[in-house]
Amino acid sequence: MVDRLANSEANSKRIAVVEGCFGTAGQPLAIPGRVLIGEGVLTKLCRKKPKARQFFLFNDILVYGNIVIQKKKYNKQHIIPLESVTIDTVPDEGDLRNGWLIKTPTKSFAVYAATATEKSEWMNHIGKCVGDLLQKSGKAPTGEHAAVWVPDSEATVCMRCQKSSKPVRVCEYCFVQLTSGSLGPRSDSISRPGSKFNNLSDDDDEDDSSD
Repeated sequence: MVDRLANSEANSKRIAVVEGCFGTAGQPLAIPGRVLIGEGVLTKLCRKKPKARQFFLFNDILVYGNIVIQKKKYNKQHIIPLESVTIDTVPDEGDLRNGWLIKTPTKSFAVYAATATEKSEWMNHIGKCVGDLLQKSGKAPTGEHAAVWVPDSEATVCMRCQKSSKPVRVCEYCFVQLTSGSLGPRSDSISRPGSKFNNLSDDDDEDDSSD
């Protein structure tokens, strides 16, 4: 189906609409062989609170952005190559239901769908796209990923050394290391396979520092 749609006029028009919604601030999305698989609004777990984001699944990338006007205008475009993505389901907890983790070597975060069916569809389509890409390239799945973003209100350990029990994302020791430019490992930190330090200033902006 993807091969059939790759060079179709309908697919080209759909991608052009997405490009138009992001405007000149967004990157061009139309390239040969790229197909828009699906789209929808997902709730992304951000620094201060969960927020709605518009997601677009292509056969090789995942694109998302802030909703300015639904179906008309989006900003702060993010593009994630699917070849580096792994996904894991997230248990339901309180009002946060139907979620899963999107993990990459540079950024990892949780998203939530409106229904269990929608969650299943998203995870199935993402998994198939990733599998197809890896099969074509002959590459192995990504073995490392960035630490999953945890909201300030839910942080129980330092996101760098994993040792502090205070409700802050970075403990006092690591804060000094970060602000002084010294990023050496904390002597009592524990090595965690498959995870690495995530730059806390990576996506900072005025309204949502984790986008």
